[in-house]
Amino acid sequence: MTDENPQQRLRYRLLTGPDDAAFCQRVSQALADGYQLYGSPALTFDGERVIAAQAVVLPEE
Repeated sequence: MTDENPQQRLRYRLLTGPDDAAFCQRVSQALADGYQLYGSPALTFDGERVIAAQAVVLPEE
């Protein structure tokens, strides 16, 4: 992961942002880093754009 030390990875992360290619890339990168999807994505509208949220977790060792 680019934004955190691999030794200090959080077991749970909630990724949020505009529902665009950059958000999908962040989720894809988390999956490539060993995270698994947790639950369904959530979407809301902020008056200008759709905002997405997806929880990811690291599996227990």
